[in-house]
Amino acid sequence: MNPASGAPSALCHLSAVELQGLIASRALSPVDLMHATLARAEAMQRSTNCFITLCADEALAQAAQAERRLVRGESMEPLHGLPFTVKDIVDTRGVRTTYGSLVHQDHVPDTDAVAVARLKAAGAILVGKTTTSEFGTKCLTDAPLFGRTANAWHAQRTSGGSSGGAAVAVATGVTALAVATDGGGSTRIPAACNGVVGFKQSLGVVPHSQVADAFGNYTYVTPMTRTVADTALMLQAMAGPHACDPWSLGAPVALQVPPPAAQSQPLRGLRIAFCAVPPGRPIARDVQVAFERALGSLEAMGAHLSPIDGHGFDVEPIWRVINHTSWAGRFKALAAEHGERLSPSLLQQLALVRDVDGVAFQRAMYQRTELFRRVQALFEDHALLVTPTLSRTALPIDQDLFAPIEIDGRRHDEVRPNWFPWTMPFNLTGHPAVSLPCDAGADGLPIGLQMVGRFKEDGALLYAARAFEQGHRPARPLSTIAQP
Repeated sequence: MNPASGAPSALCHLSAVELQGLIASRALSPVDLMHATLARAEAMQRSTNCFITLCADEALAQAAQAERRLVRGESMEPLHGLPFTVKDIVDTRGVRTTYGSLVHQDHVPDTDAVAVARLKAAGAILVGKTTTSEFGTKCLTDAPLFGRTANAWHAQRTSGGSSGGAAVAVATGVTALAVATDGGGSTRIPAACNGVVGFKQSLGVVPHSQVADAFGNYTYVTPMTRTVADTALMLQAMAGPHACDPWSLGAPVALQVPPPAAQSQPLRGLRIAFCAVPPGRPIARDVQVAFERALGSLEAMGAHLSPIDGHGFDVEPIWRVINHTSWAGRFKALAAEHGERLSPSLLQQLALVRDVDGVAFQRAMYQRTELFRRVQALFEDHALLVTPTLSRTALPIDQDLFAPIEIDGRRHDEVRPNWFPWTMPFNLTGHPAVSLPCDAGADGLPIGLQMVGRFKEDGALLYAARAFEQGHRPARPLSTIAQP
């Protein structure tokens, strides 16, 4: 077998769908692909620090096995021989999984997370574990264990978080497929920062086998890719009922995504609500302009657009109570025993809910229900909600979670509600949401567009996202692959 796509550097430009076709036709050797992947991983690790662990020997051995099966003419799995990465808070059997923490730096799980096991069963090959903030607890990817992960496009900007390593590995062409997680935007934030596709599926579409509170869950194990078609391919392998997750039980969600019609208006008649920013929150001028251009593209595709005022969507205080009390339940004892080894930002966030009692928590849960019903009411008349993913491009790499951020020369006191107000609501409600690259900012860095769909209508959201991906022409498109 010989790689039809030329030199190893050319392979990093190909999508998983394209690689899948080359392997199936025997035009590309899984072993050659894995050698190219590992070489790219080592190069990008030097410039971005996006991996905690690489599994070179194991990955090459599995690629050789995949190639032998092809030569023997055996049946292929859907992801046969395709490399993928896994965020280091998602368990991988026999491979070190640190959760980004010094406390767990030598931890090796004896089982795979359900999503990982399903990708392996579909033929995908684990390349390595990508960087995360400690336990995935902030929107910036840095931790005492490994330091900072740089943005794929600019070494002095953050990769976002907490799935920064996953986004950078995809953006720089290490792999076409990456497993991430999202508890308040942790897939969509780094996707927007690095110019890739970050999808947070509906609650329960992908079983979450590690979450401590399955019934009150708001966190997701997610796909991260460069194209919507690759997201759909990956999601089909990860999704489906499993006994570990009550939200996953019942009829599977339809995820087959036909390509948008060749007609000039693939979204004809689709009703879309939109809002640039919740009331009183900032937005950078270049993000506003990019958002307006994206709306123009959607309208040109035949969609009917309706503005909403964003009232009731500024939910960071609700998310903070629910999220941080969950962390307190998980990490309070750990902090008492190993506080000097944990991230200062994790300890600061635990302190924010030190005085939150059961009544305050329950009121936040009532507000979560109210938010869900508000979104459901919106979707009675609209098929999608469209927002910017972030209010500005990637923050400086040394940004502190508790320091002000700057947007168009003005300082704003809090990172979360002022940088990503639109991601947290849909963790709480469970609706599917995707961040797509839609333009480049004045600084040349990616700007993301978020599309939100109806509950458990993930396939319909992916269809609309793919239509936008294929039909939108940004004013300042990014290069194909970052960090050449």
